[in-house]
Amino acid sequence: MTLGGWIIMLISTLSVTSLFIWCIWKVLTTEGEDEKVHGFEIETPDTK
Repeated sequence: MTLGGWIIMLISTLSVTSLFIWCIWKVLTTEGEDEKVHGFEIETPDTK
């Protein structure tokens, strides 16, 4: 692979990994979000 290919692959891999780690960090460290969690409620025509 050429040097340009290695650079693009490295930047892409690091970007995706950084975004994943940031998302996990936000989920684990955000306080007070438990009150906003709602269950999935679906109303089908046969339950009316």
